[in-house]
Amino acid sequence: MQITAKMVKELRERTGAGMMDCKKALTATEGNFDKAIEHLRQQGIARAASKEGRRTAEGVIATYVHTGDKLGVMVEINCETDFVARTDKFKDFARDVAMHIAASSPLCVRREELPEDTVSKEREIYRQQALNEGKPEKVLDKIVSGKLDKYFSDVVLLEQPFVKDNDLTVEEFAKNMVASLGENIIIRRFSRFRLGE
Repeated sequence: MQITAKMVKELRERTGAGMMDCKKALTATEGNFDKAIEHLRQQGIARAASKEGRRTAEGVIATYVHTGDKLGVMVEINCETDFVARTDKFKDFARDVAMHIAASSPLCVRREELPEDTVSKEREIYRQQALNEGKPEKVLDKIVSGKLDKYFSDVVLLEQPFVKDNDLTVEEFAKNMVASLGENIIIRRFSRFRLGE
C-alpha cells in the first residue's frame, strides 16, 4: 500500500509522534491507522524505558483548583531540560496529572512510599477475609496478593487508571509523554488540599 504524506500527517496529528515514526508505523502496519497507533505506543513505551535512568533536575510545579474552590492540588513534575519544561505539551501533561490527583485522591506516588504498617494491615485484612470465606490455605497468598494489587491501583498514583483514559494507568500516560517529548519525566510529589481538612 502507498503511504501518502496526508496519511502521515493525520497519524501525527492523532498521536503527536514524529513524522518519520508515523511513516514507519504506517508502513509496518500496511496503512492501518489503529494498528499504527498501537505500534507507536509499543515503540514509545520501549523508548521511554530507555530514558528512565536519566537525570531530571528541571520541571514545573503545576496546580489545579477544582470548580467551587474547595479542592486544590500542587504537583511537582521533573524533566531533563528547561526547554521541555516550558513547552505547552509538558505543562498540559502536568495539569492533567494535577487534575487526576484531585479526582482520584491517591495517597502516594509509588507503592514503595506507602508505610509498611499500612500495607501489613491491608494484607492481614485480606488474609482474614479469605479465611472467613473458607478459601483453602494453599491459595491464600495468591488471593491476598491479588487484593493488594487492587488496593495499590486504588491508592497509588502511578497505578491508578488515568481519569481521561481508563485504558491507561497514570504511569503509562507518563511513559507515553516521555516517548513523545524524548526526555525522562518523573512525577516527584504532590499535595492535595480540601477546604476544612
